[in-house]
Amino acid sequence: MLPISVCMIAKNEEKYIEECLRRLSLYNWEIIVVDTGSTDQTVEIAKSYTPNVYHFDWVNDFSAARNYSISMAKNDYILIVDCDEYLESNEKTSELLSGLTEQIMPTEIGMIDIYSVSEESTDTSFVHDQVARFFNKNFVHYQGTVHEQLVGINNASLKFIQLPLSFQHMGYRSMDVKKQKAIRNIALLKAELIKESTNPYILFQLGQSYFGLNDYMQALPYFEKALELDVNEQEDYVQTLIESYGYCLLYLQQYSRALELEGIYSIFSKHADFVFLMGLIYMNNALFDRAIEEFLKATTIPSFSVDGVNSYKAFYNIGVIYECMGNKKQAVDYYKKCGDYTPALERLR
Repeated sequence: MLPISVCMIAKNEEKYIEECLRRLSLYNWEIIVVDTGSTDQTVEIAKSYTPNVYHFDWVNDFSAARNYSISMAKNDYILIVDCDEYLESNEKTSELLSGLTEQIMPTEIGMIDIYSVSEESTDTSFVHDQVARFFNKNFVHYQGTVHEQLVGINNASLKFIQLPLSFQHMGYRSMDVKKQKAIRNIALLKAELIKESTNPYILFQLGQSYFGLNDYMQALPYFEKALELDVNEQEDYVQTLIESYGYCLLYLQQYSRALELEGIYSIFSKHADFVFLMGLIYMNNALFDRAIEEFLKATTIPSFSVDGVNSYKAFYNIGVIYECMGNKKQAVDYYKKCGDYTPALERLR
């Protein structure tokens, strides 16, 4: 058996948990499922795949449930999986998993790729997140009632490394489900904010929850408050904070304010998403030459979260600029670089 325990928490996940467990059960590791009060068939489905199914009374605290699931594990190395995440497998997956514990030191945390389909009306591009999910339980535990984070036990110094594991996230394909989870998270985060009013991460997550509901007027103040505090630019969430803040300004048509992000360009421009955002900001401020420069630069940066920002979406926006400037030949050239991207095909027609 692999010296790894997969730990999951669940509530009313019958729609997804069977496929999730089916894929996980192809590999020889311990699977722990902690149910927090399901009223559907979640528990029965889980028991058909693993004998390690436990109950935990929900106390509005995701970290408490996560830490309980970890305490039930026999192995030191833990892989956290959500019920609506499906492991991507190929012929090398078994070999990869068998050597996973040898690729990581006890005080290191493994980052895995979680990707989901973006809910855009014009395409089905993917959003990628690098998420801390693999670790030695003797050195870390969870903190935070919602959007829980791994922190070192006894202030242990931790290092984050990338692991070649990928999961597809299915749960946010439905806007109704996404809305329900966002509303739930907002209530929990606001309760936590009362206790920690100067915690930038809580402010960021509140902003993200409203951002996910397309409520940019509500999201913006939380992003602004977070940025007024002393944030650590090296933390992964700060990159997302800056980018979400920039998009809020664009969606609210505060174009000149968005230009102020030029002042932190050198810090965040290693990520294609930020460079692409700057292209949009220049584009909306009618600085077309600079917008083209940024979109072209984005295509040279391998690090990205949203599919297309360093390829077809960047080329598409360049095509739009050239078309609006009356340069149809250049526009066609760039639209053709977009492959089967639907908006580009429509512009070509």
